[in-house]
Amino acid sequence: MSKGWATLGVDDVTDRRVLRPLLAEFVGTMLLVVVGTGATTAEWTKGDAPSIVQIALTFGLTVAVIAHIIGPVSGGHINPAVSFGLFCSGDCSFLKALFYTVFQCLGAITGAAIHLVTTPEGNRSGMGVTGLSSGVTWWQGFVIEAVITYILVQAVLALAEEGFAGKLAVGFSITACHLAFINYTGSSMNPARSLGPAVVQNNFLNVWVYLAAPLVGGAVAGVVYRALFRPAKKDADAKNSYDF
Repeated sequence: MSKGWATLGVDDVTDRRVLRPLLAEFVGTMLLVVVGTGATTAEWTKGDAPSIVQIALTFGLTVAVIAHIIGPVSGGHINPAVSFGLFCSGDCSFLKALFYTVFQCLGAITGAAIHLVTTPEGNRSGMGVTGLSSGVTWWQGFVIEAVITYILVQAVLALAEEGFAGKLAVGFSITACHLAFINYTGSSMNPARSLGPAVVQNNFLNVWVYLAAPLVGGAVAGVVYRALFRPAKKDADAKNSYDF
């Protein structure tokens, strides 16, 4: 097969074993949305709304655990911005990133649906839908989501080979970004995570910000890592796949 087709990633998506990593990404993203958005559900009793720390730790720890579980199968991206960032860094083929994104989005929609049907009607306020806080303009939200996604994807690229400790550190980067900016944008950093609840709740207000900004942040992280921060040994061992 020509070098061009290899770079595109035809082998990655025509191999008969491709279904396993795609299903792993589907299940991983589904679980992330079920557990993560579960922490954002409005109060079950008056005065008992979820705290920022609760939500931040839930998302960070959930990502770390799921990435550790499915990492050996798919790399544990569970985020289109991560897949796109790895494509831009040269560590994931285009078609692999594209197929991963499709299955991640399907997983997120399924996870949001599970969250909805298992939540009593009286407690279905919010249900994980991300939105810009009052006073935050679309461009401010765009910049914030791009920047915090940059941090996440840069952490993935730098720490992916550090085992569970690296995955835990990536999870903590998510926690830190939630603690800093959840009051601004909800700190999505993940197009699939925002798309799932938006589709299930039929609430697409400013959803384009949560689809586009993380992809921009992830792309910049991939390019910067490839140009400036990749250790010298990685240049010799670069592959068309990446195991987070």
